[in-house]
Amino acid sequence: MTKQMNELAEKEPKKLRALLADKMTALQEFRFNISGSKLKDVRLGRTLRREIARIHTVLQSKISKL
Repeated sequence: MTKQMNELAEKEPKKLRALLADKMTALQEFRFNISGSKLKDVRLGRTLRREIARIHTVLQSKISKL
């Protein structure tokens, strides 16, 4: 596992869900800003999507272990 995955695996599911909500909100804001040409860093969207996928993966593994 990568360092990011290990950090996420240590967190509780409740905190992961809160982090997921924050990342989803940030992705939504990114999409609005990119459509209005207010944002120059287009890689932010890619990193947000990847972080969301990592959180989903860790949550699913924790749920399947229960």
